[in-house]
Amino acid sequence: MADLRLTNVAKSYGDVDVLRDIDLTITSGEFIVFVGPSGCGKSTLLRMIAGLEQITGGTLEIDGQVMNDIPPSQRGIAMVFQSYALYPHMTVRDNMAFALKIAGQSKDQIRAATDRAGKMLQLTPYLDRLPKALSGGQRQRVAIGRAIVRDPKVYLFDEPLSNLDAALRVATRIEIAQLKASMPDRTMIYVTHDQTEAMTLADRIVVLAGGGIAQVGAPLELYERPVNEFVAQFIGSPAMNLLPGRVKATGPMTTVTLDGGLEAQVAIPTRPGDEGMEVNLGVRPEDMREDGGASVFEGTVDLTEALGEVTLLYFGTNAETAPIIAKLPGIHPGLNGRRVRLSADPQALHLFHKGQSLLYRDGADLPPYQPRMASPSGSMGSTPAFPDGGGDRIEDGVIKPVGPVR
Repeated sequence: MADLRLTNVAKSYGDVDVLRDIDLTITSGEFIVFVGPSGCGKSTLLRMIAGLEQITGGTLEIDGQVMNDIPPSQRGIAMVFQSYALYPHMTVRDNMAFALKIAGQSKDQIRAATDRAGKMLQLTPYLDRLPKALSGGQRQRVAIGRAIVRDPKVYLFDEPLSNLDAALRVATRIEIAQLKASMPDRTMIYVTHDQTEAMTLADRIVVLAGGGIAQVGAPLELYERPVNEFVAQFIGSPAMNLLPGRVKATGPMTTVTLDGGLEAQVAIPTRPGDEGMEVNLGVRPEDMREDGGASVFEGTVDLTEALGEVTLLYFGTNAETAPIIAKLPGIHPGLNGRRVRLSADPQALHLFHKGQSLLYRDGADLPPYQPRMASPSGSMGSTPAFPDGGGDRIEDGVIKPVGPVR
């Protein structure tokens, strides 16, 4: 069990500042995930915690002890790297046992530790095999087992699944989640660029950007309450759409006139005097619906991607700005070149002014986060989604074109 505290931590290489003013408290037993764009310093921060990179400024404490100058071997930390880094001439058991042999533990202790790790990671049948006889996922589990046998206070994972194919990533991600559930008192810090890993594994996500922390919170809290446009577009795939407009009417519900002429009702309060404020209306692709409610967007479909589970609609792909994307559930054939109207629940919309969410304006003290529940199925309206003909109808949530299909 270990608490970590980073206070004003900074890292620079000569005159180049990589990280600055990192303030973060990680409580014992948490699963923390660092995410951010390439080059934001997430792996560097992890290596500073491990002691593999020197801290330029600030302090790192583990269980109240300052660790800045403590060597890695004495920090009670084990790290799983992106590369498996297994010894090819050693068996699985010997690879996991190597650190314990160096530490001078007895053969009985080593065998008990490797047996336990092998059972936890479903590697027992492979303990006498060489790494070349294992799949990529099994090799990654051996690397994790090498950390488990040391029984550290803190586990550090540096993009451990990035070398695996899609199917193995899913399987190994589930195994890591089960591993954490079996060791609830162990603190784990995980670096990834994969949003699915971050959203499904983390107790809290730390979003790094611009050399600092952009936002810290539970996965769904960052998804539904992003503090700024960067976090809003970084969390979620495809990224959140931003529609420019101006505040028309203020109050508990805000009316926004969009540049295209449509009006949107947003469940974010604004103040008298905010009328005319330039804003970006944020709407996630998956929150756009064809139910015939008050439209927040209307456009011609340039491209569709039919994935079976969902259909992605792309608008404005030839513009200089980022395209608008809608993510509709199910199969929607024949929409290329069609004019489409889409609505969104006012509770699902976001408002940003100068890149910052109006929800957090002036340090607003928000109530505790409560996830927004999905709407009951079958609640779609009957108004046609496509105003320019075709007589399309909606049946069981699927658009059924009556006219010719393109």
